[in-house]
Amino acid sequence: MSNEILDQAFWHRVNTIINSANDQCDSADPNHVTASTMYAAARFNAFIVASSTGNTENMQREKQRALDHFTEQFRSMMAENLDDFIANFDRYMEPVPPQ
Repeated sequence: MSNEILDQAFWHRVNTIINSANDQCDSADPNHVTASTMYAAARFNAFIVASSTGNTENMQREKQRALDHFTEQFRSMMAENLDDFIANFDRYMEPVPPQ
């Protein structure tokens, strides 16, 4: 996903969700937070598919295509972010100095 084609509102939404997840990690296991965020994304995307298909029959017909689309998108975004963290590991994972 090229940064050039994404607008400022996109990045604001991304950062809002990431900040919320980071805040939740203060009081919950990060593995539980990631499970929650993944489930929320799946639930919201199922809602989007339901909204765009209009009825049960159309949704059933579109189910496999939706699964393929969202799975492909997630895999691409995950690979991109893993590559970014590999390239910038020391900068991103730099220890936070004590206050």
